[in-house]
Amino acid sequence: MPLSEHEQRLLDQMERALYAEDPKFASALEGSGLRTYTRRRVYLAVAGFVVGIGLLMGGMVVPDQIWVSVVGFLVMLGCAVFAVTGWRRGPAGQSSGPRPAAAPRRKAGMMDRVEQRWQRRRDEQTGGF
Repeated sequence: MPLSEHEQRLLDQMERALYAEDPKFASALEGSGLRTYTRRRVYLAVAGFVVGIGLLMGGMVVPDQIWVSVVGFLVMLGCAVFAVTGWRRGPAGQSSGPRPAAAPRRKAGMMDRVEQRWQRRRDEQTGGF
């Protein structure tokens, strides 16, 4: 569902404030990093999976070499796990899914200031209610 015009304006204001306060942090958060990391990880997993299929088939063709098929299966399994964990977690173990129910206590800092400003703007627009 797209954002309303008002929500889009507020989001733009928050982005400008973030860039003004900490441009290094804001540039580190720009969107392409996680997607590139995930895409690369999935490509590697698919390539490994194809190699695993080749080993599995090769072990079936060559007589008395069942261990090649077993290795192929293990490579396929490992690549599948590698792809799924790459999809669920970002770089350095950052979770891309929902946060756990009991989130750790946050440090006071920039995000608290942004939330306070957001609350003030919202209160000003609603008349303080």
